[in-house]
Amino acid sequence: MLTMRAGSKYLIREINQALVLDIVRSHGALSRTEIAVQANLSLPTVSGITAQLIEMGLVYEQSTGASTGGRRPVLVAFNPRAGYVVGVKLTETTAITVLTDLSASVVAHHRAPIVAHQPEAIIASIVHAVDALAGAANGAPILGVGMGMASVVDRRREVVRFATYFGWHELPLAQMLEERLNIPVVVDNDVNALAVAEQWFGAGRGVTDFLVISLGRGIGLGMILNGRLYRGAGGGAGEFGHINVQADGPLCDCGKHGCLEAYVSDPALARQASAALGREVRPAEVYPLAVQGDPQVIAIYRNAGRILGTAVANLVNVLNPARIIIGGEGAVAGHLILPTFEQALNDTCFGGLRDDVTIVTEPWGDDGWARGAASLLLGELFQPVLHREEKERVTLTGAEVTTGRQGDRRLGGDEGDRRDWERETGRQR
Repeated sequence: MLTMRAGSKYLIREINQALVLDIVRSHGALSRTEIAVQANLSLPTVSGITAQLIEMGLVYEQSTGASTGGRRPVLVAFNPRAGYVVGVKLTETTAITVLTDLSASVVAHHRAPIVAHQPEAIIASIVHAVDALAGAANGAPILGVGMGMASVVDRRREVVRFATYFGWHELPLAQMLEERLNIPVVVDNDVNALAVAEQWFGAGRGVTDFLVISLGRGIGLGMILNGRLYRGAGGGAGEFGHINVQADGPLCDCGKHGCLEAYVSDPALARQASAALGREVRPAEVYPLAVQGDPQVIAIYRNAGRILGTAVANLVNVLNPARIIIGGEGAVAGHLILPTFEQALNDTCFGGLRDDVTIVTEPWGDDGWARGAASLLLGELFQPVLHREEKERVTLTGAEVTTGRQGDRRLGGDEGDRRDWERETGRQR
């Protein structure tokens, strides 16, 4: 006879709790019967789980729903204020920090200039920001910190292999922050963070295969493939800005020649505008010049769109995504680059693969980047340990999270619940 170890029973319970919680979070207020159908669990199991989640403060009972012939069901709704998370977008010059609830709604902001690039200085700045935001949680727990930055991060080893703007190598940044904050910390590439946010809340919701391309100071790529964030063997997947466009092309900041970033990033556009106009043009001045109708600057954007479109077509040929989301600060110029971008995409995509993909442009502000960083942590909170490749960290259902609200234990699987479930599903248990 097959026996199950206690640890296996606990894991199954955690998986079921995470499944029920994510269904309620994703679909809004539902009856226990509706949850049971979507989760493919028995109603007594769902009733027990919801009672536990109510006691933990993660869900609560809402007004009754419409009757289908029996008693009116009591709806279970997600409580996004059961806890909060901090999202940090680390740029070359600024630490942009937000406090969000469990639905990633921003409730407070903090900005601080980066005056030194040593890890200790950055960590001190982030600790200060978390302390400054803590009051906005109104006594609810801060469950962790998600940080996005331009970097290669190996999540399995929990190290920043290379930080683009700070020159760090093999730095255990998450661990260093955890030791100072005493809460879980997740660090990842900033465009990966945006991809997670788009999957949860944006244009990638409900799409199993999509790409996020960020335009701005650099060119980044985040990939959701088969419903999962793809990081590669060592966290380096998505260095799209450093694919080679022309072997003898202009020098890139990475030290190599002919990278995509050397043609279409904001600094690259500024260099081209400076050469065309015979004077120094800063990156922030390029787009206004195009809007004012400068034909030489408009031509630079058109050429950038053509180069970008050809490069993206190669991604389409390899990955066959259903959607490509183009964002970042540079996406504000979407109307200038999209005509030539689309033409190059049409010309370069193989066979009918172009027909499979839709293009969406979404310029993100500072909140969008930081919210994406918060989504890194939220993405882990709503998954059981079994579903994550990284070391065991934290889950909402596997932790003692409570807001002080006590659940109503009479809501277990009674005979009336069972009859309602059988009536709506046509199944018996």
